[in-house]
Amino acid sequence: MDVDSGVSMVHFAAPVYANTANILCCNCGAPIDGSTNNGLAICYDCIKLTTDISEGIPREATVHFCRGCERWLQPPNHWLNAALESRELLALCLRKLKGLSKVRIIDASFIWTEPHSKRLKVKITVQSEAYQNTILQQVFEVEYVVVYGQCSDCAKSYTANTWRACVQLRQKVPHKRTFLYLEQLMLKHNAHKDAINIVEVKDGLDFFFSQRNHATKLVDFLTAVAPVKSKRSEELISTDIHTSTKSFKFTYSVELVPICKDDLICLPTKLARSIGNIQPLSICQKVGNALHILDPQTLQTAELLTPIYWRQPFATLADVQDLIEFIVLDVEPLGPTKGKLVLADVTIARASEMGTNNKSYVVRSHLGAILHPGDSAMGYLIAGSNYNNPCYEELERTQGGRIPEVILVKKFYPRKKKNKNREWRLRKFPKDEGELLPKKADQERMERDYEMFLRDVEEDTELRSTLALYKNAQKTEKPKAPAADSMDVDADDEDDDDEDAGLPQISLDELLDGFDDLAITEESKFKEDQDE
Repeated sequence: MDVDSGVSMVHFAAPVYANTANILCCNCGAPIDGSTNNGLAICYDCIKLTTDISEGIPREATVHFCRGCERWLQPPNHWLNAALESRELLALCLRKLKGLSKVRIIDASFIWTEPHSKRLKVKITVQSEAYQNTILQQVFEVEYVVVYGQCSDCAKSYTANTWRACVQLRQKVPHKRTFLYLEQLMLKHNAHKDAINIVEVKDGLDFFFSQRNHATKLVDFLTAVAPVKSKRSEELISTDIHTSTKSFKFTYSVELVPICKDDLICLPTKLARSIGNIQPLSICQKVGNALHILDPQTLQTAELLTPIYWRQPFATLADVQDLIEFIVLDVEPLGPTKGKLVLADVTIARASEMGTNNKSYVVRSHLGAILHPGDSAMGYLIAGSNYNNPCYEELERTQGGRIPEVILVKKFYPRKKKNKNREWRLRKFPKDEGELLPKKADQERMERDYEMFLRDVEEDTELRSTLALYKNAQKTEKPKAPAADSMDVDADDEDDDDEDAGLPQISLDELLDGFDDLAITEESKFKEDQDE
């Protein structure tokens, strides 16, 4: 009889059921888990649709902009410098909105608008807790209307007797080349930004400021870049006898050394010995915060500090207006060199006497590296000249036989006409010409000085490195000539190219972009006012 084997017992575990939704959304009927929804009978999607966490935040606002100084008003009375779509302007726009303190700002950015639309749009992302343990995130846009206004500083600039400090910059020389150089330095370093007005006077410029510290900042800048001496004076405007408070006007008189680049000078004998025993009869090679003097016969250089000069001032023998053109006949280098300077014996003759007089001069010059036979050079003719200068008279008594007949200063590049087709431009001050307009002769002299300064910029690479040059958009966009006159225009261009073949050129790598974007012209302002 077979015995049945025992049956194995299998233990089945109790089934584990997952958490299932036990309530329905009261709005859309979607199943939700009531145990994890904090007792709310509404789903998350319906919360997003029915709850506005940005409620109370305005969708439109107003910002005020001053077109005179291009600043934005930050309430209550502070004006802020900020570029379009900058972080500073974005922070200013967010401060204008009430109710942002109740939410958390996640992101904010500008939306592009037309520049002339006078509208700013900002896209803002915020987070907030709508219910317990329920955080919502929302994105919305705010539109700002730009309202033009006028700040208090610009309002004062159009009113008489509102300045509190004035800097009077003067230099007693017959030309404006030094002022043109200082103008470019100030424009490059933005040293004039706080001036409410700039007035051109006979021997210099007047800078007017609304605060005294702005004037002292300009005086410090001029002291750092030019040989000047300053003097301060003050004038009492009003006083309050009850509080003992007084109001003053401050005037700073700043005088430049009356010596410019390429001027012929004769140092006092004692001063010449104290700065390195240099020859008294020298030329001014460079003007910085000190005078750099060069002896063209020995290549010796010396630096005359500003306090030393004002302790024993002296005048120039001749300036650039007394330069005479010479023709180079022969150049014989002597060997000594100093940087770009090469000492050489140069045989020259006056350009005005070529063909009528065979008189020539053999002079020692520092221009041996750049002069070649047939070139032109500018220099001072000392032989036969009468200088009313006590230092020169003393030099004639002591070293009469060692005074050279001619001192060459620089190489001359002949130009048949004024160059109006330069590929570069320079910025200028928004100057006020004062009560009286310049006469025709003064206007021609100013144009001649400016043209000489532009030529110095072209010829001197060291001078050019300290300035900011911009691309000339008008040069690149030439108007097309008619077909009938195209041959004549091409012929003129070829003649101009032949004339300018030996002239120094400025490469496009040295030029900056954006000259037309630096300032708003008066014509564009008038058009905007007409549109309003």
